[in-house]
This record gives sequence, structure tokens and C-alpha cells, in this order.
Amino acid sequence: MNVFSFGSYYPGSSPLHRMDPRAKLLLGCAFIIAALCARNAAALGVVAAFVAGFYLLSRIPLVNAAKSLAPLMFIVVVASLLNLFVVQGGAVLFEWGFIRISEAGVGSCLFIATRLVLMMMGMSLITMTTLTLDLTEAFERLLSPFARFGLPAHELGMIMGIALRFLPQFASELATIYHAQISRGAGMDGSPVKGLRMLSSLMIPLFTSAFRHAETLSAAMDARCYHGSAGRTRLHPLRFTVLDAAGVGALVAMTAGIVAANMLL
Repeated sequence: MNVFSFGSYYPGSSPLHRMDPRAKLLLGCAFIIAALCARNAAALGVVAAFVAGFYLLSRIPLVNAAKSLAPLMFIVVVASLLNLFVVQGGAVLFEWGFIRISEAGVGSCLFIATRLVLMMMGMSLITMTTLTLDLTEAFERLLSPFARFGLPAHELGMIMGIALRFLPQFASELATIYHAQISRGAGMDGSPVKGLRMLSSLMIPLFTSAFRHAETLSAAMDARCYHGSAGRTRLHPLRFTVLDAAGVGALVAMTAGIVAANMLL
């Protein structure tokens, strides 16, 4: 919990920090699609080179990038292990009963793990270079064309902003509850079965705290006469700039490199 920083903003004045948040969200979605199209190690190398370049451009230390990935590494581990044991092909490296590990499984495991890490690093870069309020406004503006069909664009943007703000707070709450239970003599260590039984001593107080925070936030919004986006103005309206066009160009170049690597190698 001490290293949890996923979704946390890293202050700066780099070109990535100054880009329009709408462009960042759209380019992030396009980046995910492009990374999923990588079929070999060379194509992943192209993605890795561009991700490293973006981090250097944003001037965000690699330590912060690693911290932002820590809470999500279990997804990488689970997906990699599934490919390790399910994908079969080539020489068998290990076999015990129904468990079999082959060369194809190891290759698929490493490939999936690398791709997932690169995708998470790319998406984490968006939240680390953009304020939560800017992300909320960008999400709302992108959904605003669908508001005429009844889609609650402002409400969805508000939910997204609240969720991003509450992630670090929930991590801190979980750490506080964990230490409080330990001080009361709760046994959090031991066998996995015992750990699952003691999980309720963490989850119940955590969800109780979450509902309490939600109720407090609701009362605060009512007290301030919050009524959505009606009549709301912007101090700093969002505008696309040359930096956004440069971001599009960089993504196009990365996509071209991925396609070339897929076709030639």
C-alpha cells in the first residue's frame, strides 16, 4: 500500500502534460489497439521504444512508473500463467501429471506479460500527466455528442473523476484497517485458507468506510446545491493544439512500425 500510486498525478510542464486531455484519452485507446496488433517480439520492441520515449519526454522517473504498475501486476501474472500452462507446442520442458510446460507456452507467457506491462505503462502515463478534473472534463466532452440520445455524459464523467480520486484513498484505508486488525491480534499470516477467512475482517470495514465516504460526498454536494452541468462555465476551456497533432503523428509512426514488423519479421 505504501507504493500505491496508480492514477496519481505527477506534476510537470512537459509536452505530454500540456496536451489536451481529450487527445490523450483518444490516443490512449488507439495505443491499446495498436499494442494488441503486435504479433512478434520485434513489434513489441517498437511499442517498448515509443513507451520509453514518451516517459523520457514526460520527465517522469521510472521508479514512479514501476510504482504505478505494482497494484495491477497480479493481472499480468494470472494472464501469463494461463498461457504458460494452456499453450502447447515445441519441445516439452517440464511435465508432471497433467501439468505440461513447452517452449511455445514459455514464449507465449513472456510475450503476453511484456505486452500487458507495456499497455499498462502507456495508460498509466495518461493519468500521471493529467489532472483528475481535466480527465473528467475530457471524458464528459467526448461523450457529450451522445447526450442528445439520453446518455448522461456529465454524470458518467463525474463518476469517473470520483473513482480516480478514491483509488489512492481506498488503498490508504485498506492499509489503516490492516494495521488496526493486526494491533487487535488478528492473524493475517498463515495458510491460504486462514487468509481467506480473515479477509472478511478487512473487506467489511473497507466497504463500510466506502459507503460512509459516499454518503458524506453526497451530503456535501447537496449542501452546495450541485445540479449537474446546467449553467456551468469553464475557467480554462479545452483546445486542441500543435502538441496534440504531434501526438497523433507519433502514434501513426508507432502503428506503421508495428505493421512493418508484423509483415517483415
